[in-house]
Amino acid sequence: MDGDTLWNNGVKIRIADIDTPEISQPHCAAEKAPGERATVRLMQLVGPFETLAWKNRDKDRNGRKLRVLVRNGQSLGDILVSEGLARTWTGQRHPWC
Repeated sequence: MDGDTLWNNGVKIRIADIDTPEISQPHCAAEKAPGERATVRLMQLVGPFETLAWKNRDKDRNGRKLRVLVRNGQSLGDILVSEGLARTWTGQRHPWC
């Protein structure tokens, strides 16, 4: 699990509406530290949520289910973005370093 990936009932989910800094293979220290903060915050946010399909894609290239996580009508990804721990997904990755 990291800031934009988690396991839910045995299914690996990529939170489709955000991008967070990498923690497993960061490109620099400036990427790893905020990635760790995003991971911790996602763990705090996880609780009862519903999953919504992502546009016209079910899985990413790594086989993870692409989903938007929503609680009380609000995207958990949007919460991470509002707290400066993630970026809104634009369709391509941008460097964090």
